[in-house]
Amino acid sequence: MTLPADSHVHSEWSWDTGGPRSTAVGRMRATCAQAVKIGLPALFFTEHLDIPDTWRAEPEDLMPHQQDLINDAGRVDFAPFDAEGYFDAIERLRHDFPDLRIHTGVEFGQPHLFGSQAAEIVDLDLIDRVLGSLHTLDLGDGRAEPRTLFREHDPATVMHSYLAEVSVMVQGSDAFDVFTHIDYAIRQWPTEAVGPFDPRPFEEEFRAAMRSIAEDGRALEMNTRRLWSWIPQWWAEEGGGMVSFASDAHTPDAIAASFPEATAMLEHFGFTPGSVAEELWSRSRPL
Repeated sequence: MTLPADSHVHSEWSWDTGGPRSTAVGRMRATCAQAVKIGLPALFFTEHLDIPDTWRAEPEDLMPHQQDLINDAGRVDFAPFDAEGYFDAIERLRHDFPDLRIHTGVEFGQPHLFGSQAAEIVDLDLIDRVLGSLHTLDLGDGRAEPRTLFREHDPATVMHSYLAEVSVMVQGSDAFDVFTHIDYAIRQWPTEAVGPFDPRPFEEEFRAAMRSIAEDGRALEMNTRRLWSWIPQWWAEEGGGMVSFASDAHTPDAIAASFPEATAMLEHFGFTPGSVAEELWSRSRPL
């Protein structure tokens, strides 16, 4: 079976990889070489489109190479997305890797809040795929990521608030096509303090969030960092019609990770591929 396109890939053009001058992680050229090596037909380089200085963090909330991005006000500050440099790099790689279909993309953080600021950075009409991400919340003391909020609030309260804001984001922005990693807060769940994450106490909120995405005609990303069978099941049961596949790779070796397992799982829940790898998978039969 031909692998679907990896619709969520980061490179040195994302602020959290160290930036274009870093050699630590996120090499775009190496990612393309790895894609060719494993037979991946297409990918989308979806670099972070975040607005600097809009959320707070502590050093322990960031990777070591990111900790110097915290400014004197305790907020995460970095150079805005370099759209011009990014587009130039894409064109060079399309020339160098003619057998790999390379598409543009951004992962737009909190699009319901920062539409005007993002428009000053890049023209989204020039982008092949726009992902919408919910990375931060405001529980009364400024926006922060779930990992920060889990230390400051009851974890269940954070989780309920995160899921409630999903529909707010959908209703508040038409800038994105795919809602990414709906399990983002789960990645940061404080397992050592409260035990493993159990989705059942949050099932109704997950389902409501999924309904809002489905009813607006958008796709839900199947992020393969972790494969949760309940996500595609609930998505299908709530009327979700389209999915993308996403490694969320920040290093070349992570591209298309667990895609064979993910595609088998989505086929089980009634989703089938389009005519080319780039197309979203759609639900062809009811559960």
